[in-house]
Amino acid sequence: MSDHKEEAIFRSAEMSLLQFYIPQEISREAVYTMGKEGNVQFRDLNSKVRSFQRSYVNEIRKLDNVQRQYRYFYTLLENHNINLLETEDLLDVNNLETPTTSTVDDHAENAEILEKRLIQMEDAMEQIKLQKTDLEQFRYVLQAGDQFFNAKIDAMPSGDNHSLGRRDSIDFEAATAGQRSVSYVTGVIPRDKIASLEQILWRVLRGNLLFSHIEINEPVYDSNSKKYIAKNAFIIFSHGDLILDRIRKIAESLDAKLYDVDKSTQRRSHQLIDINRSLNDLYTVLETTTTTLESELIAISGELNHWFQIICKEKHVFETLNKFNFDTNRKTLIAEGWVPKDEINNLQDCLNQMTSNLGLDAPSIIQVLETNKVPPTFHRTNKFTIAFQNICDSYGIAQYREVNAGLPTIVTFPFMFAIMFGDIGHGFLLTLAGLLLVLNEKKIGTMKRGEIFDMAYIGRYIVLLMGVFSMYTGFLYNDIFSMTMTLFKSGWKWPESWNEGDPIAATQVGVYPMGLDSAWHGTENALLFSNSYKMKLSVLMGFIHMTYSYMFSLVNHLYFNSVIDIVANFIPGLIFMQGIFGYLSICIVYKWSIDWVKDERPAPALLNMLINMFLSPGVVEEELYPHQAKVQVVLLVLALICVPWLLILKPLHFKLSQKNNIALPAHDDIEHMGAGSTENEILQSNNDIDEIYDDEADDDEAGAGHAEEFGDVIIHQVIHTIEFCLNCVSHTASYLRLWALSLAHAQLSSVLWSMTIGISFGVHGLGGVLMTVFLFAMWFVLTVCILVVMEGTSAMLHSLRLHWVESMSKFFVGDGIEYLPFEFLYQDLQLAVAATSTKTSN
Repeated sequence: MSDHKEEAIFRSAEMSLLQFYIPQEISREAVYTMGKEGNVQFRDLNSKVRSFQRSYVNEIRKLDNVQRQYRYFYTLLENHNINLLETEDLLDVNNLETPTTSTVDDHAENAEILEKRLIQMEDAMEQIKLQKTDLEQFRYVLQAGDQFFNAKIDAMPSGDNHSLGRRDSIDFEAATAGQRSVSYVTGVIPRDKIASLEQILWRVLRGNLLFSHIEINEPVYDSNSKKYIAKNAFIIFSHGDLILDRIRKIAESLDAKLYDVDKSTQRRSHQLIDINRSLNDLYTVLETTTTTLESELIAISGELNHWFQIICKEKHVFETLNKFNFDTNRKTLIAEGWVPKDEINNLQDCLNQMTSNLGLDAPSIIQVLETNKVPPTFHRTNKFTIAFQNICDSYGIAQYREVNAGLPTIVTFPFMFAIMFGDIGHGFLLTLAGLLLVLNEKKIGTMKRGEIFDMAYIGRYIVLLMGVFSMYTGFLYNDIFSMTMTLFKSGWKWPESWNEGDPIAATQVGVYPMGLDSAWHGTENALLFSNSYKMKLSVLMGFIHMTYSYMFSLVNHLYFNSVIDIVANFIPGLIFMQGIFGYLSICIVYKWSIDWVKDERPAPALLNMLINMFLSPGVVEEELYPHQAKVQVVLLVLALICVPWLLILKPLHFKLSQKNNIALPAHDDIEHMGAGSTENEILQSNNDIDEIYDDEADDDEAGAGHAEEFGDVIIHQVIHTIEFCLNCVSHTASYLRLWALSLAHAQLSSVLWSMTIGISFGVHGLGGVLMTVFLFAMWFVLTVCILVVMEGTSAMLHSLRLHWVESMSKFFVGDGIEYLPFEFLYQDLQLAVAATSTKTSN
């Protein structure tokens, strides 16, 4: 086989099903090698075996635990505001050397030691914080004691339970003089619960209490929420031990922390001194512990990403090894996988090189299997084409070896967008945004990107082309920020003099070289002219887009040698579509080529012509060209003949073939059987393989193995006929969105200009300068936000719909299997992504 790789963009790459015989002692290194190459999609040969019964489940569990420990380390880094080191040498994960098993074991052992040490330090810090918080709260209560015991407090008069708002100010010393039974409860409570505590106590004790509270100026650490929150210090006076116990229970149920505060000022002073001394000791210990922990985390941050990538790759390798069969007699692992045909030699060379580097004489053996299973679809893309390919793959994966819809999308998608977004100025802004992403793609590629920004970055070349194409269509529309340009001499001449009140009519003196004549700008009938012009252009664009898309179905039928699909589907469908809407498109162009003013006759209405073509065959009220009635009757008859043609021919062919016992495998299976192989030989080969390896894992991928019934063929063909005929009408009308959005964009741009910066041009002096600056800023911001971002998104979605529905429905089968080779992807090995996804799932 040649080492040259096929382009695989017009069609998917040819795939081969390979069988690998890998000695057990080099199985891990072999999978690493194939992962670096990233060209093998392994089949699961152990699909009937439960996950916990597979060979390498213990290794995977061990690596899962190490990943959990690394995610815990990353959480600590985030909590302490320490950045994870991400260097450029970690980006190319395939260039990392294959780690030895002892290296992986060392990482697992070190992770266990680090986790225990960090947990101990975190627990110690948490305990110190709790002690510090407790002492600080006690200090706040002691400091508030002077206000509680010496100052006047709000008291609720006994017997008054009508309103919480009615209070009298009384002195505590005077109120409690001679009453030894009066006691109190002091503590700290979250500020948002202080009102609830007061209301509950008032209702429970029926007003037999005195309640006062003071706000603590600084937020206090809360052990429940692990956050700093606002709290209040409070004191509650009441009578009796039973009532005081009830008060304590109610306060503690509202997350209050209670403290014993003495009424004596001298004792409170001694308590405050002891607490300050203890706090100073705690501050010293906490600072030392925090410094030690952060030093440990800083050292970890420099290596954690690299450690995680090693462990993650190791886990991927063992997960892949669990898909292999193990031959206990020969100590050999047997694997199967899909590989592009042009990469088989390269894969074999890499495995041989790996074996020689290890100094072993037990090479891996690769054998190509013959199969009728449907291979996965693989299109080779680069940084430019991948975004366009993703657009089509989002709708559906192409059938194996059918025409790839992503290739023409490179041109048609931005051009359809530009038709709706045509403006030189807006296109220039979009081009600048695309250039910014393209020129800085390496720098942006290493950054952490949000979901929206990541979509813009992946589609940076789409944005660039949409901007460039919009500038081109804007040049054709002669539109720049709703204004016009006079690059060429106008083809119209205005009269030098006219009477006031008389309508002004221009005289045509030539033809504008390219695009829309600038003389139309500002005229009364400009909108009427551009409406008619753009509407007909939209129909023509739709006809061209659908016709070339429909031709891809012919290309597919010829490639798969499906003559019946050409005769029974393509030819009648082409005649039907071209006989009606192709005829309409030709009439549009022909109508434009006639000088109706010179011929002194009105131009016929094409929409009425098309309607009367069906309602009144052979009758033409306003003739567009000679013998028009006869031509339309012939076209109508051909279109009517195509309907039963589509309905009957394919089911009839199927019935006759069934009578003659002719097997008709799907065209994708015929291709993969290979030249010179009969269907029975292929099926026998597959049965032999299945008997040896008990392989029933991919029955859902089988392209053959079931025969269509005659009734199924009839139903399918009826649905196809009805859908095709109706879609010819609806899809053609759907392209009128090109006209509608282009009109809306131009009108909105004109309104925005006239209502913002256009107002300032009539004001003179300093006021005019200030107004111009302000309104220009306002106009520019609204232009970017509304016309570029919002309308640009709308036009992009409409262009997407035209490709998914109107274009791809003409040829795209889309029942393919996505090619997902085993490879080490950087985004799958990022610790930050893994930690974030774990938090989201939890």
